[in-house]
Amino acid sequence: MKKVILEKSNHLAFVTINRPEQLNCFDFETLVELENMVDDIKLDKEVRAVIFTGAGEKAFSAGADLKERRTLNEKEVRRNVSKIRDVFTMIEELPQPTIAAINGYALGGGFELALVCDFRYAVKKATVGLTEVSWAIIPGAGGTQRLSRLIGTSRAKELILTARKIDAEQAYDLGILNKVVDEDELQSSTIALAEEIMKNGPLAVTQAKYAINYGSNVDVKTGLAIESKAYEVIIPTKDRVEALEAFKEKRAAQFRGE
Repeated sequence: MKKVILEKSNHLAFVTINRPEQLNCFDFETLVELENMVDDIKLDKEVRAVIFTGAGEKAFSAGADLKERRTLNEKEVRRNVSKIRDVFTMIEELPQPTIAAINGYALGGGFELALVCDFRYAVKKATVGLTEVSWAIIPGAGGTQRLSRLIGTSRAKELILTARKIDAEQAYDLGILNKVVDEDELQSSTIALAEEIMKNGPLAVTQAKYAINYGSNVDVKTGLAIESKAYEVIIPTKDRVEALEAFKEKRAAQFRGE
């Protein structure tokens, strides 16, 4: 049985961590499968948005597989930590917009996976947290960096240093989540967000994401230069011309990602 499932439909990719009996925890094999799928998505021009979720009803992902971790020597632990960090960075750098559909527990590495996504929707019962210090380790897949940039250093320290778990409403109030929904609305609401994005020019969407991602952690002058370069990529595209023609003819634009 595959530990990660990839499905594609109507320009939308669905990635599901498929270890429900283990609360969708990441062992090394799962990380390798996820890495291969992210590589596939990155190069697939037909995919215009990606939704990440976990199998079953209990967890998005509860993080690292501690049962596996107990069997590893120090070299193998370093290998696993390096792999999860690199794979999550790959997800963060995907050109397509990414959405985390958090269907339950998102703890440790599971929460870090959600943090690398562009958007986070969660069910009301969801619980999130970076709980690593309670296991005498620290977040190793970007959690200390991404959470602090998202909600500020003081609040991030409070959550990380206490290993606190918070519910979906608290996470929404802190600005971690974009939306909290009922369980039966999670799939439809994340698909609706993806469709709202995908109706726009796909090359423009990827360049806008690029400009935001790479411009947000630099000074404004450098950020404006990044934005200018991203705009230059769009000018010679067929989609830009199509948008103007559609406006002139009072019809919906038919974007092809060219």
